[in-house]
Amino acid sequence: MARYTSTQIAAATKPSLINYVAAIFAATGSFLFGYDSGIISSVISPSYTHFHSYFNNPSDSIIGAIVAVFGGGAFVGSLIAGQTADWIGRKRTIQLGCVIAIVGCTLQTAAVNAAMLIVGRLIAGCSVGVLSMIVPVYQAEISPPHARGLLSGWTQMMIAWGFFAANWVGYGTGFINGNGQWRIPLGIQLVPAVLLLLGMFVLPYSPRWLAKQGRTDEARSTLVRLHGGSKNANLDIVDAEIQQMVEQIEWERDNLTTSYAELFNSKPNLHRTLCGMLVQAMTQWTGCNVNNYYGTVIYTALGYTDSKTLLINGIQGAWGVICTFVFITFIVDRIGRRWPLIIGGFMCGVAMAWEAGANAPFDKAKRAGEVYHSTGTGIAGIAAVFFFSLTFSFSFGPVSWIYQSEIFPMHMRALGTSVSAATNWLNNVIIGQITPIAFNKIGYKYFIVFAVCGLSNAIISYFLFPETKNKTLEEIGLLFGDTNVRVAPDQIDEENEKKAIEHVDRV
Repeated sequence: MARYTSTQIAAATKPSLINYVAAIFAATGSFLFGYDSGIISSVISPSYTHFHSYFNNPSDSIIGAIVAVFGGGAFVGSLIAGQTADWIGRKRTIQLGCVIAIVGCTLQTAAVNAAMLIVGRLIAGCSVGVLSMIVPVYQAEISPPHARGLLSGWTQMMIAWGFFAANWVGYGTGFINGNGQWRIPLGIQLVPAVLLLLGMFVLPYSPRWLAKQGRTDEARSTLVRLHGGSKNANLDIVDAEIQQMVEQIEWERDNLTTSYAELFNSKPNLHRTLCGMLVQAMTQWTGCNVNNYYGTVIYTALGYTDSKTLLINGIQGAWGVICTFVFITFIVDRIGRRWPLIIGGFMCGVAMAWEAGANAPFDKAKRAGEVYHSTGTGIAGIAAVFFFSLTFSFSFGPVSWIYQSEIFPMHMRALGTSVSAATNWLNNVIIGQITPIAFNKIGYKYFIVFAVCGLSNAIISYFLFPETKNKTLEEIGLLFGDTNVRVAPDQIDEENEKKAIEHVDRV
């Protein structure tokens, strides 16, 4: 068999139709994430009078619990997925998340009191924690290096689509006169969960997981399928890629252990684990879910009422989808991960400072018992939210999921990404719980907290995060200082190099 370098293996692999189908369909789990997270913004909005009446006008603390318990469940779910991802595989873990989602969403839809709704949100959150951790891992492991940003970026793309659907469903069902006003949008959560559960039966396993289980022939067959089938695949490249996987996995099995302690027991591992955890924590502290969860509350504070707040929320969701699509399709695999985080962190901070300025006169007037009205200032506040959505979609939104899924070696990828995703959800719980209280206590000044965090995010990204674009998953270990990466030698004969390049041109 010809010996190829990692660079040539990467250059000779292009995404096939099955790559796109598998990565995008698996991201239905991310759609569920976005929809579950987004629909609660409509359901708890003041215009959903039947919800507030049915649950006896819940207090701010109850509303905060309904929102925040979702993140608590997701924190637990992401840790569960870190174990099941290796035990039963990436594919079956996605299906496990779907089963949990069906239970949780059914309880929410049928809720007869606030406690039942909160339990349903907790269980549904657990499912989203499972899916938010495992879907990017699955996407990364079935994607060729030069398209990994695009295909893994569909995690955030489908989160954006989920928020988009939630916002418009929330707008439409807001006109229903009855308890269907809130039961229908909560019930719709079941649709993507059932579709993903069934659809995953026909999608491929992760070839790296198969190789780790010793199922090398199945891994090779799956890789041929992911390369476009036996008629289109370069079988020499497939064999070289399998050999690289197997060599790395066998070396890790013989020389390394898989445990949570392993995530912190060496300088390279500590570095990558901090990167994975920090990129997710920093994502939450951009303030993204202040806007996502409490968008209708923000627009109400800016002087808009009733269905107008839901309409603005829906338009903002559409804007997020467009921005994310542009970034993952045309930008992330060209300029990489690092600079979008640096620039995006700073610009998200600018957007939050803008939100603070626009909200200040409305908030000050309210606290003085007065009414402030300014169409121009209200529009400026809306523009600030839209600007934040642009910068977030061009930075932390997609990159956080891409980055955490590609920086860990095979033997600790499941545990590493689960800890990273759990960090996201832990901070999600904190922000979801304190936001309604902070709005009441400090008002517009709450946005300034996130403006400061944006600047710190940019600084941390500059000093801590290496660039990972266009590297094989095995090769990325070298960026963090690993000395145990089994990659092919850099020197090969010119004939093999020519064959690899010709294959790329042919594809």
